[in-house]
Amino acid sequence: MMGEQTREGGGTTMPGRDQEPRSYYVGVDVGTGSVRAALVDQRGILLAFADQPINQWEPQFNHHEQSSEDIWAACCVVTKQVVQGIDVNQIRGLGFDATCSLVVLDKQFRPLPVNHEGDPHRNIIMWLDHRAVSQVHRINETKHSVLQCVGGVMSVEMQAPKLLWLKENMRETCWDKAGHFFDLPDFLSWKATGVSARSLCSLVCKWTYSAEKGWDDSFWKMIGLEDFVADNYSKIGNQVLPPGASLGHGLTPEAAKDLGLPAGIAVAASLIDAHAGGLGVIGADVRGYGLACEGQPVTSRLAVICGTSSCHMGISKDPIFVPGVWGPYFSAMVPGFWLNEGGQSVTGKLIDHMVQGHAAFPELQAKATARCQSVYAYLNSHLDLIKKARPVGFLTVDLHVWPDFHGNRSPLADLTLKGMVTGLKLSQDLDDLAILYLATVQAIAFGTRLIIEAMEAAGHSISTLFLCGGLSKNPLFVQMHADITGGNGKNEQSWEGRASQT
Repeated sequence: MMGEQTREGGGTTMPGRDQEPRSYYVGVDVGTGSVRAALVDQRGILLAFADQPINQWEPQFNHHEQSSEDIWAACCVVTKQVVQGIDVNQIRGLGFDATCSLVVLDKQFRPLPVNHEGDPHRNIIMWLDHRAVSQVHRINETKHSVLQCVGGVMSVEMQAPKLLWLKENMRETCWDKAGHFFDLPDFLSWKATGVSARSLCSLVCKWTYSAEKGWDDSFWKMIGLEDFVADNYSKIGNQVLPPGASLGHGLTPEAAKDLGLPAGIAVAASLIDAHAGGLGVIGADVRGYGLACEGQPVTSRLAVICGTSSCHMGISKDPIFVPGVWGPYFSAMVPGFWLNEGGQSVTGKLIDHMVQGHAAFPELQAKATARCQSVYAYLNSHLDLIKKARPVGFLTVDLHVWPDFHGNRSPLADLTLKGMVTGLKLSQDLDDLAILYLATVQAIAFGTRLIIEAMEAAGHSISTLFLCGGLSKNPLFVQMHADITGGNGKNEQSWEGRASQT
């Protein structure tokens, strides 16, 4: 970022910090591998940024766990960093977003183990965890009507199958002792305020709650989780607020001390991380930039939030049911609009997997370090060197990747799918690595195109992609999406061209 300065403690100061605004706001974003905090003023100008890694455990294949205590501690570190040097009494509000991971606490709000090792520190089943395969198959076999709002097939990433797995596999050590099951973003807002109300965003998108009808008792009884019905859903949420609503009396004194913020400041009901990204970009003001999407309705936009996985967020004025695509969810992201959410189970994680597992990766690391570049910046420049006179996309004419290494989220909605690479040679040099990396990026972009085609076939009209997230900083990733989705093949552009609508 041009003109930025890094402060002591890891925060980053942005231009314009010397002009003190009257009001500040703090946003905390919990991703899969790190926590980020940002300080903005009332105009939305980013003034400071900090990030902190968080731990993950994989005790066995497809079991992915985290710690709510570890994540809260990281939230405290980054928040204290971004408010250094300002008058904290000018902070007016705090908001959280996070991955849709499942946090388990006992009746006294203490962590409970979600693992056979009995380690209560690891009390989060992560969103990407696939331990509940048997449970989700049985849920889908019920053909219950709530499945219509998840594309017809529930994902193993959602909370109902994870809850059923805990009941069936950890009854004595976890299930019978549990007092509270939170989506991670709701856990953070509870931690900050002491208010256990849930966000409509989390409950609608990951828990089968309906914004119009509330919980469906028959669903929970049918899948064997009648426990929740019996206690009026107190363990999973019987007070629901729209995203952004003020929670209770604001930040508690204890949380304020942890975060380095004043007690009593407003804390907003949370959002899932992808939905926060979608909300941030889908309503972007594009006037005056000469973009083709200027003047087109917001419903023509698709927000693509691309990080460890990718989410494809489209909104409509009326409900649209898309096979294999989650939703329609009313007011779950943009108030008054219906949301459809497509997605790819792994994108950033897949690129890392392919690149880091290649025989030439140590050479790549060494050369990138010597140039003070990231490995991906080096790979992008290396592709420019080997493409010769052809557009870079043609380097993969004989190499193809099927990207569903962690199953397919949308639109095939098949968690059993596996990945595939065809066209490999005996050589494994840096050129081969660069071309495999390119083919992986292209495969992800073709996955996005497949999701767009499914959404348009069901009734959406999409003309523009708005990208955000870590992968949106990679120009190759953005350009391949422009080339491969551009007009569904009618207006494709080369790597050298500029994507006018992306």
